[in-house]
Amino acid sequence: MTKPKKRFAEARTVEVVRASADRLPDTCVHGGEPCPGAPWQGLPYERQLAHKQEQVAEALDRIGGLEGFELEEIVPAIEQWRYRNKLEYSFGEDTEGEPTLGFHARGRWDLIVGVEDCHLASEAGNEARNAVRDWARVESIPAYDARARRGVLRNLAVREGRRTGQIQTRLVTVKSRFPRPPVDLHTIVEGDAGGSEGPTGVLGEERLREELCGLKLEMSHGAFFQTNTEMAERLYAVAAEFAGLSGRERVFDLFCGIGTIGLTMAPQAGEVWGLEIVEEAITDAERNARRNKVENAHFMAANARTGVRPLLEKAGKPDVVVVDPPRAGLSQKIVRRVIECEAKKIVYVSCNPTTLAPNAAQLAEAGYKLARVRPVDMFPQTPHIECVALFEKA
Repeated sequence: MTKPKKRFAEARTVEVVRASADRLPDTCVHGGEPCPGAPWQGLPYERQLAHKQEQVAEALDRIGGLEGFELEEIVPAIEQWRYRNKLEYSFGEDTEGEPTLGFHARGRWDLIVGVEDCHLASEAGNEARNAVRDWARVESIPAYDARARRGVLRNLAVREGRRTGQIQTRLVTVKSRFPRPPVDLHTIVEGDAGGSEGPTGVLGEERLREELCGLKLEMSHGAFFQTNTEMAERLYAVAAEFAGLSGRERVFDLFCGIGTIGLTMAPQAGEVWGLEIVEEAITDAERNARRNKVENAHFMAANARTGVRPLLEKAGKPDVVVVDPPRAGLSQKIVRRVIECEAKKIVYVSCNPTTLAPNAAQLAEAGYKLARVRPVDMFPQTPHIECVALFEKA
């Protein structure tokens, strides 16, 4: 047992005495350990889908106390492996003291397991990571040791335009002098603070280019974009289906990021208004609207909690509200702001059914009926599941 809690405990597998007849051999292994990004890889994919469907049903029933809605069949992933368009790796040292690049060992913040071929990433993405690792070894640039507070290299983000073939790399280091790295972006984290935010210099491609739902997109390194491009198209298609637009509706797209959902809905809407707290993402959204000649989409940089009321004053009440919040879901205050919009439909794109459920209960108390929920598997080999929920004004 590693972490005893009041209602549950975490433990580490010591030995598999008798494997299930359904258990599959691990596909993605690093340093003798299963890839931490693929904890469900031993489970047949059909069983993964069944468990994820159950997750959604149980959360809405047990946490939300909801009933009478249609839980539709889960949408399976197009690719079960090599589907991620973004991966972040940490620097460490191997047994010979050479820089290595990979993932934190399970349950360890101080041990990095080197990666040669991660099956969640494309071959091109793996090559880009290994090239930066090899550069660090040739130049003898040490990894940063948080405990000793010395060293240089912290982590590396590798992003891929799946439709454009572009690979973008961002190296994060402490402030230090060393030879020019073979990356597109270089971020300096000053002091002993963790994370990967800091002044960023451009050494190559500043923005990542991607194509999605017929749109040509560009995004800044700090802007959110779904990490499975192919399934993002399926996810947004479900959201558009649930919105049921006829060409006249006003749509609010809250937590709009670089504008992906709103821009995909714009051709079927009267007008779209996007709201996002990250100003850099709003700049990307406006640029993407111009690039794709979408003239009925407008964007505002504001927090959803404080920005909805000014948006209502500027644009008027919406017919449809789309929300795509982070894993924590919507705060009670933001739910109240959404309710104040008095939209006929709310389309909730959720990456966590356990936070969707209490939000759904709040909306139900305010007079919205949960009509349909459709899970979408964005992350095979993991327990994570996205779903789209449709709420209609009763």
